[in-house]
Amino acid sequence: MTAPAETRKFEAEVAQVLHLVTHSLYSHKEIFLRELISNASDACDKLRFESIAKPELMAGDSELHIDVSWDPQARTVTIRDNGVGMNRDEVVANIGTIASSGTKRFLEAMSGEQKADARLIGQFGVGFYSAFVVADKVTVLSRRAGAPASDGVKWESDGKGEYSLEQVEQAERGTSVILHLKADEDEFLKRWQLRSLITKYSDHVAFPIRMPTEKDGKPTDEFETINAASALWTKPKSEISDADYQSFYKSLGHDFNDALAWTHNRVEGSQSFTTLLYIPSQPPFDLMMGGRDERKGLKLYIKRVFIMDAAEELLPNYLRFVRGVVDADDLPLNVSREILQQNRQLERIKSACVKRVLDLIEKLAKDEPEKFATFYKAFGNTLKEGISEDANNRERIAKLLRFASTKGEGSAQTVSFDDYIGRMPVGQDTIWFITADSYAAALGSPQLEAFKAKGIEVLLMSDRIDEWMLGSLSEYGGKKLQNVAKGELPLDEADKKKQEESAKEAEPLVKKLKGLLGDRVGDVRVSARLTDSPSCLALADYEMAPHLARLLREAGHDMPDNKPTLEINPQHALLKRVEAEADEAKAKDLATLLLEQAEIAAGAQLPDPSAFVQRMNRVLLG
Repeated sequence: MTAPAETRKFEAEVAQVLHLVTHSLYSHKEIFLRELISNASDACDKLRFESIAKPELMAGDSELHIDVSWDPQARTVTIRDNGVGMNRDEVVANIGTIASSGTKRFLEAMSGEQKADARLIGQFGVGFYSAFVVADKVTVLSRRAGAPASDGVKWESDGKGEYSLEQVEQAERGTSVILHLKADEDEFLKRWQLRSLITKYSDHVAFPIRMPTEKDGKPTDEFETINAASALWTKPKSEISDADYQSFYKSLGHDFNDALAWTHNRVEGSQSFTTLLYIPSQPPFDLMMGGRDERKGLKLYIKRVFIMDAAEELLPNYLRFVRGVVDADDLPLNVSREILQQNRQLERIKSACVKRVLDLIEKLAKDEPEKFATFYKAFGNTLKEGISEDANNRERIAKLLRFASTKGEGSAQTVSFDDYIGRMPVGQDTIWFITADSYAAALGSPQLEAFKAKGIEVLLMSDRIDEWMLGSLSEYGGKKLQNVAKGELPLDEADKKKQEESAKEAEPLVKKLKGLLGDRVGDVRVSARLTDSPSCLALADYEMAPHLARLLREAGHDMPDNKPTLEINPQHALLKRVEAEADEAKAKDLATLLLEQAEIAAGAQLPDPSAFVQRMNRVLLG
């Protein structure tokens, strides 16, 4: 006897979910295909697992697969699998009940060591209901593996509150989901569209996904496999060639160039996951622009099924140049499976990804200097963002940074903090640096003169991000970082005595300059920094470098109007001239030029360039 057809109402929660699904749940409606293929993959995984104990369940059909077909006349798309299938009660439980694809209950039935064997089985929520995004009626035909053909079940609904159940004859085990498409969804009746979506979302599902071939614009009875059916990252590294890795990278990142390096790891334990992460050989054009707003560097898979571009959740922003995949055995997802819930599991994966990337960069720095140089030229400034963003790895990141130096090879950024510390003379406990808006400006700064005279190495930092980065990096390796332009210079007893004598002797000159410059300066003092130049600016420890303040003003930011401190070299001929000048107007021109040339050397913006030119002409003609 067969049970009569009956009509049932959905549980109240299901009706609510259906409304949510069809109106706002999915940001891209084509995701329905991903969800239904994912459920079909789950069914195949379950059967593969159950058949270990009961081989007869395969019943002569051991090649598990998923078929996607379409019918332009009937306006249907069908997703069929020959997996475990469902009986009547399971159909009611899994489709008529909220957030259950059957997998969760299947996993709960496992215990002890059996659960470890079931690690390939996915756990998803309400993916089936996404069918109603594109269909105004859905028909499900299913038969449980091992059940007779007469125990087939037909489920049908228009998604508006009710569904019908009927017992039918079903020759083959497994499940068919037939979507009767809405009037405006013709795009899903095209083979190329369905194929491209399968390639995008389900290429690495472990079972063959097949589609009918096409002849004269119509589907035939002949099927071909269209997915890779084997996720490259799941293979042992020993079975993957460099060419395989590079080929996968190019398809993954849409990059015509080879990847610079990659790292492939499997983490086993209470939470198992695989990472395959690549460093490109050159940055995308939008890395420093839209790259911060629209990051698509990493793809998240769960059981080889693509879930989302999840760069933000899996890597911090300063590593946004990394491309690759993360494949987790299980992660909690919200109802749409598009936005990950924040949780400890995710943080563990994120920490592992950061560690692997930094390990890889460190390996390049140690073993492949040419590749590291390529990496640093492309991504060094992006990496510097991590000094501020990632306090836990600040020291590791700082170790990877490179700079030009007064003892380096020209403008090449090749000197590390460790190199600098290794060359420190006995007694030096400070890493000295200067920031400027170009290498030439840094190297030619008058603030370096005393350091050059004493043979003290200074790091020359000329990237825009450097000044900002150093706000979060006050020391490295137990050594304080100090800007040569900021604060008082530490002097030995002999130098301190000489400085005091020079300052006392120049008191009348300093007083005269303060009077001539008025509110243009905060202070005037004798410099310990200068040996050849007449003047320079000195900054307070908290004060922003003038070149950075200028850039921020140009970008529209309001900056505090700090009055500069002018340091002078009383032994210079220009200062002698100011001291001897009796004409106050000429003396004021000279004093103002001393300040303005110090401002120019420091990268500041002159308040009145035309007045500067006129002043310079008067002095030259004078």
